[in-house]
This record gives sequence, structure tokens and C-alpha cells, in this order.
Amino acid sequence: MQIEQLKPIVEAALLAASQPMTISQLGDLFAETDEVGHEQIARALEALAADCEGRGVELKEIASGFRYQVRQDVHPWISRMWTEKPSRYSRALLETLALIAYRQPITRPEIEQIRGVVVSSNIVKTLEEREWIRVVGYRDVPGKPALFGTTRAFLDYFNLKSLDQLPPLSEIRDMEDPQMGFDQTPLPARVIKDLPIDPDEEIGEEVPAEDAAAEVAEAAPATNMHEVPQHEADAAAADTEAAASAADADEASTHNEPEPATADEAAAPADVEDDTAAQNS
Repeated sequence: MQIEQLKPIVEAALLAASQPMTISQLGDLFAETDEVGHEQIARALEALAADCEGRGVELKEIASGFRYQVRQDVHPWISRMWTEKPSRYSRALLETLALIAYRQPITRPEIEQIRGVVVSSNIVKTLEEREWIRVVGYRDVPGKPALFGTTRAFLDYFNLKSLDQLPPLSEIRDMEDPQMGFDQTPLPARVIKDLPIDPDEEIGEEVPAEDAAAEVAEAAPATNMHEVPQHEADAAAADTEAAASAADADEASTHNEPEPATADEAAAPADVEDDTAAQNS
């Protein structure tokens, strides 16, 4: 049978079937007199997949076989045909499923050791009810814990042909979690005086009060000068000059005050006064 004659038969069979079909199942549709082999069916499937280019459906091979399905780019519109909302799964369930998929066969205590929390029985029950995981054996340790592995239904649901199509763990680690992201908007610029890192290091030359006021004015948001009353501006200038005068007075008193060289010299005046008082008495 020619490929052009075979294509409509294979296409109709895939559309009529409620489940994906394998090449062997498609081959059972033909009698021996039709002289249709698996190689011809595979070529017909390739031709049908090529015909779907640019259309809203695609011919996809998954774990259970071949099936027609809606393309991802048109799915938002097609999903409006169904009133019920798609299922939403918790982060704990997806983490448990991912550990089983990547490290199968794996036991429940091993999953709890990796995640650091106890695995809820409802999570395991939900995964088993959806036929995404199954018990594939038992670990030969005390307690005989069950070993879990994924099923073909898991591959079909996630549109995979085999476990080899799972993304590598290195790519998953490089993916950024949207919930862990942060705002990349740069903060507004701020004018900050350069201070020495070492607290014992001497500070550079002092900035005059007029220059400091000018820097503060540049760092502050622009203000309409017509909105500031004159008496407030004069008061602000007077406060600045008073602060500068107080700082100069403190510095002068600090430099003029003599510092004793040693503790003995500091105690000497007190000793002289005591001797004088003793002689007068």
C-alpha cells in the first residue's frame, strides 16, 4: 500500500482512538493481504507529523504511543472550552514527584531525608490515585520500606516519551525561581561623605559649613523656592551658622586644654596642696 493511501487510515485511527496508539497497534488494523509493515506505518506517521506544521494540532509521540494534541501556543484559547479549572498542585507534592522521577527507585524515608520534612500521606495517596507513581519493590532494610517509581501515565501527562527527556538537573539549578526574585530597579543616587574605614585613621580636612549646606541641597529633592517663606529661610541659615560656631568652639577648647603626660604628673598637684595644708596647720 502506498504512503498516500496509508496516511488517511492512520490519521483516522489516531483521531478515533481514546488513547495513544503504538505502531504495533496500528499494524493490527491491516490484514496480511494489505502488505503493510511497521516501516511503512512509521513513514506514514512522519508524513502526518510534517503535515501538521503551521496548524493548531500536532502529532506527538509519547510513552504510550502516538496521539494528536493541541499545540501549546493555542492552548489558552482552547482551554476556554472546559468550564472546570485545571488542577493546582502544592510545592510539596511537586518536590516529592520530582525526587521520585529523578532518583527512582526511592523510599519515603529517603525523600523525607532529602526534603528535611515529613512527607504527608495525602501526597503519596494523590500521586498513586493519579497513577503517576507506583510501588516497584521494597528496600532490603529493617521495616522493608516501599520503593516508588514513576509510571507511563506520568510520562503521558507531562508529554514525555521516556525519562531521558527530563531536563538535566544542571539546567533546573540554573533556572531562577520567580518567588525568589527581587526588584532590579536601581535605587536613587545618594551623596554620601567618604569616611575612613579604620576608626583610628585621621579624617581628612574639614568641609566648611557653606560647602556642606550646598551638598545637602544638591542631595535633597528640588523645591520651588517661591514656596518657602523668607523668615524660614533666614532661620535655617541662622541655625547653620550657630552649628558651625559651636563646632569651632568645641574644637578650640579641645586643643587649648593641656593633657597630663603621665598618671604621676596628673596626681602631683593634689600632693602639693596636701603638703601646704599640713604646714599651715
